[in-house]
Amino acid sequence: MTGIHGKTIAITGASSGIGAATARHLATAGARLVLGARRADRLTSLVDDITADGGQAIAVPTDVRRREDLERLVAAAREHFGRLDVLFSNAGSMAISPFDEVRVDDWQQMIDVNVTGVLNGIAAALPVFRAQGGGHFVHTASTAAHRIVPTQGVYAATKTAVRVLSEGLRQEAGPSLRITVISPGFTNTEGVGAGASADTAAALIARRDAIAMPPEAVARAVAFAVEQPDGVDVGEVVIRPTAQS
Repeated sequence: MTGIHGKTIAITGASSGIGAATARHLATAGARLVLGARRADRLTSLVDDITADGGQAIAVPTDVRRREDLERLVAAAREHFGRLDVLFSNAGSMAISPFDEVRVDDWQQMIDVNVTGVLNGIAAALPVFRAQGGGHFVHTASTAAHRIVPTQGVYAATKTAVRVLSEGLRQEAGPSLRITVISPGFTNTEGVGAGASADTAAALIARRDAIAMPPEAVARAVAFAVEQPDGVDVGEVVIRPTAQS
């Protein structure tokens, strides 16, 4: 993975699941990591593990709903490592439920984290990438953006929005920027069912436990996109368990 070594990569949602697995995977390839999430204790533990293994990483407590937090994450990359090469906007909310439950606060949370969080990352990193003459946005969407099922209407809408925003950005990017969407299916993370209504959460967790792929599989997909040579843009990677319909 020579295309990863020495790159400075910021990851949101890095304290667990796909974010943490991706951080560990990229660290072994020689990336310099700036890790953001709300749970500072988990971030610190992850940074300690990476540095103990000879990697380079720093922790920046980050709530992607706050524009200033993304600006601080990007600034930390430049202050500590001199530049930012990749922003992996991975923080997400899956607080799903049937529409009849009218869980408006959960709808708003998914919009704020899944959509506004990505936009805040673009706003923070795009001027830096333009000034550097290059950069790479990687955004986590979902197979829910490709196949809509009951209870996931709002979640699917937010992940579809991520795909649309990413494509719009790609069309405006020009030859010096890259934009990649990673669309995972069922992945074995604690985020599955978190915040969902009780019956929906139970069904999701049972499905996850039956068929889910490990988060390391998604980490390898991210690495594949990042390691490509300049001038090569991987637009989207859809990755799911073979048992997922």
